[in-house]
Amino acid sequence: MKKNVAVLFGSRSVEHDVSIVTGIQLIENIDKEKYDVIPVYIAKDGEWYTGEKLADIAFVREFDKNAKGIKRVCLPPVPGTKGLLTCPESGGLFGRAKQEHIPVDVVIPALHGLHGEDGTVQGLLELADIPYTSCGVVGSAAGMDKYVMKCAFRGAGVPVVDGVVFNRDEWEKDPDAVANRLEAEVGYPMFIKPANLGSSIGISRADNREKLFFAVTVAAAYDRRIIAEQAVVDNIEINCSCVGFGGDVTASVCEQPISWGELLDFSAKYLSGGGKPGTASSGMASLNRLIPAPISEELTKKVQDLSVKIFKALDCKGVVRIDFLYDTKNDQLYANEINTIPGSFAFYLWEPLGIPYSELIDKLIACAELAHREKACSNYAFESDILKKTGLGAKGAKGGKFGKPNG
Repeated sequence: MKKNVAVLFGSRSVEHDVSIVTGIQLIENIDKEKYDVIPVYIAKDGEWYTGEKLADIAFVREFDKNAKGIKRVCLPPVPGTKGLLTCPESGGLFGRAKQEHIPVDVVIPALHGLHGEDGTVQGLLELADIPYTSCGVVGSAAGMDKYVMKCAFRGAGVPVVDGVVFNRDEWEKDPDAVANRLEAEVGYPMFIKPANLGSSIGISRADNREKLFFAVTVAAAYDRRIIAEQAVVDNIEINCSCVGFGGDVTASVCEQPISWGELLDFSAKYLSGGGKPGTASSGMASLNRLIPAPISEELTKKVQDLSVKIFKALDCKGVVRIDFLYDTKNDQLYANEINTIPGSFAFYLWEPLGIPYSELIDKLIACAELAHREKACSNYAFESDILKKTGLGAKGAKGGKFGKPNG
C-alpha cells in the first residue's frame, strides 16, 4: 500500500524561491510506485495550499490560489488528526463547504530559512504527531542561529572561527561603539552575517570601517542578531553530508564548491550552471563543484568524522550538509555551518556512492518513521497527586506554592 507523503515548500522566508526548487525537485524524483505525493505550497503570506498543479514549477511561478483544484489547507496541532484539513470558505446557498481530511503518513519539509528550517514547522509536526524527515526542534533551531550553532559546535569540541554577536538595537543606538568593539575583538578583514539566515543572503565582507557600516546595514535588514566573524583569508570550502538517525549515521563524499570571489554568494549557489528550473540539474546541483574534493585522504576523513560528530551532537535526523572552511596557510579546519535541510537535499553528494536521489528519499522517510516509533516508546504521562494537594480555592490563592495560601 502506498504511503501518503506531503512535501512542504515555499514559506515566509527570503529563501522562499530556493525552497520551491528543492521541493519540486524532490517531487520529481520520489518513487511514485511507493508513495502518493501531496504537494503543499506555503505562500509568502503564510497560507498553505495543496493540489496536483503545485508539482509543476511553471504553475507555482505564476501561482493562482483561485485556480481549479487548488485548496487552502491547514495542519492541526492535534494528535490523531493524521493529516491536513481543507479550510472551508464561507459563502454559497448553504454557507460553508464541508471540511475535507487529507491523510498524511509522512511529511518532508523542503523548507529553507525561517518559518520552516528553524524548528517552527518541526514543532507543529511534533504536536500533530506526524513523522517528518528533517531534524527535530532543537537541532533545527540550533542549526538556524549561527551564533547558537557556533556555541554548540565549540561545546562539542568542534573547531570554529572566532566571532562576536551583537544586536541591531545596539548598532542603532551607538554604531561607533559597536564598530570599535568589532575592530578590537575581531579585526579586519571580517565577515558580517545575519544570525538567522541561509543561502549567503545578507553576508558581506568588511575590510575597513566604511565597508563595515555598509555590511552591518545590510545584515540588520534581515535579522536583529548579527555576527562579526574573522575572515579566513587563504581558505577553501569543503562540504560533507550525513544521513541517518541516532547512532546509525553515514557520511557522504566531500565536495569543494568553486567560487570566483571572496564569498560563495546566492547567485553562485543557485543561479549558476544553466540548469532547467525544477529539474535535478538545477538548484544546489547546478553549483560548480569538485566531487570528490581534491584533498588528502587524511583531511577527507577528518571532515567526515567531524560531520558525524556534529550530526550526533545536535541529534539530527534525515539528511544534513555541514560546510567547513579549511585554512590552507595554517592547516586548520573549521566547521562553518550546518544546513539541516540542505538545498536539493544534497543528493549530488550521495550519487557518487551509488545512492540515487530516489533511494536517498527512501532513507529520509525510513529515518522519519524510525524516529516516530522511538518517540512512541517514551512515556508522556505521569500520575501525580499535585492537584489534590493544592490549596487553590474557587477564586484562586495568594502566595503559597501548592499549599495553603500565605497570610
